Formats: sequence, structure tokens, C-alpha cells
Amino acid sequence: MSKFLNNKLFRYLSVFLFLNTQFLPVKSSSALAAWALKNNGFLELRTKPNTNLKAYFQRANQIYGDRFWVDFPGELKNPRTIKGNGPIKEIRLGKPNKGKTRLVIEFNEEAYLNPLMWRMVGLNQNRWRIKLFTPKYSFKSIGEGLVEKRIKNIRANQGSSYIKKSVHNYNQLPNVKQNKFSVVLDPGHGGPDPGAIGIGGLRETDVVLEVSKIVEKLLSEKGVKVRLTRKNEVDLDLPPRVSFANNTDADIFVSIHANASRGKRRDINGLETFYFRGWRGRLLAKRIQKQILRVSPGSPDRGVKQGRFYVIKNTRMPAVLVEIGFLTGRLDARRLEKPSHRKRIAYAIAKGILEYLYKVG
Repeated sequence: MSKFLNNKLFRYLSVFLFLNTQFLPVKSSSALAAWALKNNGFLELRTKPNTNLKAYFQRANQIYGDRFWVDFPGELKNPRTIKGNGPIKEIRLGKPNKGKTRLVIEFNEEAYLNPLMWRMVGLNQNRWRIKLFTPKYSFKSIGEGLVEKRIKNIRANQGSSYIKKSVHNYNQLPNVKQNKFSVVLDPGHGGPDPGAIGIGGLRETDVVLEVSKIVEKLLSEKGVKVRLTRKNEVDLDLPPRVSFANNTDADIFVSIHANASRGKRRDINGLETFYFRGWRGRLLAKRIQKQILRVSPGSPDRGVKQGRFYVIKNTRMPAVLVEIGFLTGRLDARRLEKPSHRKRIAYAIAKGILEYLYKVG
């Protein structure tokens, strides 16, 4: 049975690394731009920016040896099989279904693998690395395309880095009719209730309040009337949040939270968005979920779900509750502790809201 590795596999590191190895180009329109399985046992990938990868492992059976594979969005033009060497039997690139690309690495029977120790590391917005094995004898590197292709380092007037610049470039926020829409944002918890406490003491109340204020600013700049259920660290129960939203006669209600796993397991990460009822609530949740995933490459997609949370169950307008990551998760916490990522998440939520308002307006 396949073991889905997203929760344990992905780890993020926001640095740029550039090397000098070259391979033949990949002829593909998929998100996979280049790959290399190097003689040190590392698999390196270059993708389109902000690609969501899904990785799997399956133990050997009567037909195949141990297999590791990665699925990418976008369809491969030329499926092919590449002969391996050493511990690698072969590498296959194919189309598991329409609109998808799959890179499969099949190992020889004698290869010793420990997939529970595997971690996919994001080197930047389009480069990935994972160590699959430690070579015990000579192994010749295999690959296609230039994995270490340099990204042009665009700099703003104040010496801003490419990453900072790309955050704003990504967010070409949709325009909506001025002064037509009203939105209530609900930063979860507050005051004596800090919510989830994550790695390094990271507190949910602090993270979601900062994100909510950025969302407020972005929506206001687009002519949307925005109100927050709280603007500072105050004790605010659930019924007053609902009453506040209902009394403002808002068009939508968005509650922003961060998650925590039982036992504070660091291998559990991911993003999810809940709605209670109605196609409008579901549409709003889908728009927001899509955008937050785009700025969190590698973080598992926990989906759009129906939920019975008090604040979305009792509000009269379309309402959603967004979980922007696990403060207890190694991947999500490392991101959420950074102001730059909180800004990305806020932009993503704002974009999802504006897309929804444009659609229904």
C-alpha cells in the first residue's frame, strides 16, 4: 500500500543555493522543469514557482522494486524511461492522468532505503532537495535539465531581495466595485486565551492578529469596508464575535486561525478552510484555500471541509474559518514565525476574498 508522505516529507528552508551541474533539457510543459539524481544520493528538482508537490513511497512487490515518486501539476509531453545504474533500476517520467506529470525512481532489490527519515527541503520558491540513499559504491548521476538555474535577482530601490519583490508581484489583487462590499475579519482567540502554542512559544493569537490586520489593509485599499472583531489582545468570547458580524450586516465573515496537533507532533503540517453551509460559503472557502496553498509550496492540502464551528454556524452571511498552518508543525511553524510569510498568507487570503466578491458581485 502506498504511503502518502506529505506530512513527514516536506521541510522548508528560505535560502538561495546555486551550483554548477548541467544535464540535458527537459522537454515538458509541466511544472517540473529539471531534475537530477546525483551521485551523493540526493534528488534535486526545479519546478515552476510555488508548485505544490505530492510525494509517495511504495515497497517492492512481485512486479516492481521499491519505488519513490513525485507528482507535479501540468502534463508531460514526452513520457519516457531512463536506464539507471548502481542502486537505481530505472527512472520513469509519465502521465498518471490527464494534466499531471509523475517522476518515478525504482530501486534495485538490494537498495536499502529508510523512507521514514526522508525530508523534502525547499531551497527556494522553485528548488527542492531530498536525500534518498547513501551510496555504498560508485554511482553515476542521472538527470535532465539545469536544476541549479539561477533566478534573476530583481532588486527594488531599497535593496529589497527577490523574495520580497516576488510577494508583491504575485499579488495582482483583483479589483471590485468600490464601497459596495463589507467584510468582517475575526482573528481567533485573544487576551488570556492565546490559542495554540507552537514551536518556540509561537502563539496563535499573535500570528492571526497580525495576518488579519494586513488583510484589512489590503481589502481597504480595494474599496472594501472591513471590520475586525478584535484589534488587540482582548478577551472576546464566541457569541460576541457572531453578534458583531450579524449586526454589521456584512457580506462575508472570515475567521482566521492557526492549528496545533495532538501531542504537538512536528511531522503534521497543512492548510485547511472550513465552511458551514451553502454554495457561497463553499465558494469562498475554495477561493481562499487555493490562494493560501499557492504561497505555501510543499505544505499539505488538508482541503475545503464542512465544519460546525460556532462562529461560522451562527453567522447569517457566508462564513469560513481558515487554518493557516500548524504552529506545532516543523514546516508550518518555521514559516509562520517569519513576518514575510505572514504577509504572504495575508495577501493570499485577501486575494481569495476579492476573487469571491468579484465572482458574486
